[in-house]
Amino acid sequence: MNVLHQTKVNFQEIVKEVVAWRHYLHQHPELSFQEVNTSQFIYDKLSEFENLEITRPTKTSVMARLIGAQPGKVLGIRADMDALPIQEQTGIDFASENPGVMHACGHDAHTAMLLGAVKILTSMQDQIKGEIRFFFQHAEELLPGGAKEMVEAGVMEGVDIVIGAHVMSDTPVGKIGFVYGPMMASPDGFNLKIQGFGGHGASPHQTVDSIAIAAQVITNLQHIVSRNIDPLESFVITVGKISGGEASNVIPDSVELSATVRSFGGDLRAKAKERIERVIKGVTEAHGATYELDYMYGYDPVVTDHKITKIVEDSVRELYGDDSILIQAPRMGGEDFSAFLNQKPGTFFMIGSRNEEKGIIYPHHHPKFDVDDDALQYGVNIFVNAAFKLLK
Repeated sequence: MNVLHQTKVNFQEIVKEVVAWRHYLHQHPELSFQEVNTSQFIYDKLSEFENLEITRPTKTSVMARLIGAQPGKVLGIRADMDALPIQEQTGIDFASENPGVMHACGHDAHTAMLLGAVKILTSMQDQIKGEIRFFFQHAEELLPGGAKEMVEAGVMEGVDIVIGAHVMSDTPVGKIGFVYGPMMASPDGFNLKIQGFGGHGASPHQTVDSIAIAAQVITNLQHIVSRNIDPLESFVITVGKISGGEASNVIPDSVELSATVRSFGGDLRAKAKERIERVIKGVTEAHGATYELDYMYGYDPVVTDHKITKIVEDSVRELYGDDSILIQAPRMGGEDFSAFLNQKPGTFFMIGSRNEEKGIIYPHHHPKFDVDDDALQYGVNIFVNAAFKLLK
């Protein structure tokens, strides 16, 4: 059953507002921990709605509380709001006006959808049993993450269930994706400096070639994945950056590498640093070089609760039918929504935003990434209906 049938709100008119809000946010993106104007826009918009208690848990985040007419459970719903340091190349008429900053991951859509859900739910306050807290979170894209800061500020105190959603560029509009259990990986990583001894490119025997050693380190790191890890387990090491040298005939003193390390936690994550350093130490020592390793732990893996995921899935099935549901495989991307799930059980679902007919085909973090506005209505409707189901 669609609970919107129990209210007099005009859903299509609210969707038009949601689209307009998303376009405004897309035009005015702000980087992680710098969401001053974005959070103020959200605060001002929430102030126009009834029945809310609005606070600022951190400098650039917003929380709104909707306390129902009857006692019950407490549900948290989260949307992130930060953008990325990317120069937009979409050519859309509401493209970013801030040079070098772009909503290339859909957080503008997340924020707009949750604002739309808030507007509807505040008009249904007399029908709500319990409380709904709306978390407009800053800094999902940058460690240590805004979710951790909001949790430390106490937003989860008293919360029983928490949910969130993400638009997905590889999933068609109208499809909603769910994963039961481990869903998104821990985005750990490291910076590595290999110190050799530079010299003339024509006399390599007089040097300790940091570039050649770096190449062997990169190759041997992949042996961890292919030969040290159970092939049925998910583990990724990707060296995404390598820097060293100034000229083709000069062997540099040192080379610097940066890598990401992905796993779903447990023993794999605990032992990853030890395995990686063993390879680096062995290769560098074998060739007379030294190294400096800075290993960094990112967000914890996102692990959904089976019962809550099923409730939200059933809600989507009632709204849009069996064909709308996709049971998906885990992804190796990371998400700081895990900070909320570490406190209380919940789920995180995917909202299809791809539309090949409109040319909306580019992946997240691409300068031509876009979200089909038709996807926004799904997020609003699901948040509203899932909230009532979960509070029951």
